Amino acid sequence: MTEQAIRIEALRKTYKGGKGQPEKQALNGVDLEIPRGSVFGLLGPNGAGKSTMINILAGLVQKTSGKVTIWGFDQDANPRQSRASIGVMPQELNLDPFFTPRGALEVQAGLYGVPRLARRSDEILEMVGLTDKAHAYARTLSGGMRRRLLLGKALVHHPHILVLDEPTAGVDIELRQMLWANIRKLNQHGMTIILTTHYLEEAEEMCDEIAIINQGELVVRDSTANLLGRLDAKSMVVHPASPVVDLPQGTGLTSELRDDGAVLLRYHSNQTSAEEVLAAVHAAGISIRDVKTNEADLEDVFLSLTKSG
Repeated sequence: MTEQAIRIEALRKTYKGGKGQPEKQALNGVDLEIPRGSVFGLLGPNGAGKSTMINILAGLVQKTSGKVTIWGFDQDANPRQSRASIGVMPQELNLDPFFTPRGALEVQAGLYGVPRLARRSDEILEMVGLTDKAHAYARTLSGGMRRRLLLGKALVHHPHILVLDEPTAGVDIELRQMLWANIRKLNQHGMTIILTTHYLEEAEEMCDEIAIINQGELVVRDSTANLLGRLDAKSMVVHPASPVVDLPQGTGLTSELRDDGAVLLRYHSNQTSAEEVLAAVHAAGISIRDVKTNEADLEDVFLSLTKSG
């Protein structure tokens, strides 16, 4: 049994252009492996090809070329088994307004061929916090409740892999925390989670590994810790006990006096140590009242890898 939940090889997708318009290369030979049991982040700017890849995995878009294997099943040779191995929570709130949440789960389970005795609609409704809305029409649900129902629909057929496409976009803090509590619980029980998000701090906190896609190509794939380690840029904010006269000077050190009177110091840890920075501060005659250090976060890594040019 393969250790990969998903294996993508030389995946390409080209959309035909309209009248007089050129073709659009949405995916350009992407190779990617996603380990079983991981929480995997799929990041990229708008138009990078993330949604196209997710729709291909879900069987909603036909690839131009390449090979996709889901839970050991070749998508071309075993389309039903590969499709049954994956559940997708889409970004769009596409719900039938005339179904109740329980009815929507029952219909979805039926579409996947789940026998009645094997269905767990009530259990899923309880998990996503919709038990008290089980028999209300979907059109009466709030936006947050609809997003919970989308998560429930993605789980009705007991998938091995769950894809979350911008799951917390536009939701409040309480719902976001509830969603992530459920995701952590599912992952602890062995489910592989694939996440796309614009909230980079969310990916930094949740994901074991991250792949960044830009302009249809895989830019980088690595562990979250290694990605954060790629940038050794650090900053230190010194709040002086008295007004600053001279700014600190040193090799590999840049300093700036902020409007609030604090001194912002930037340096690279492979060139300058924090001890050397503090020594430069003292050499400038600055008495420290408070100090704070900051390291590069995922947003810095993302911008450095996707910026044009």
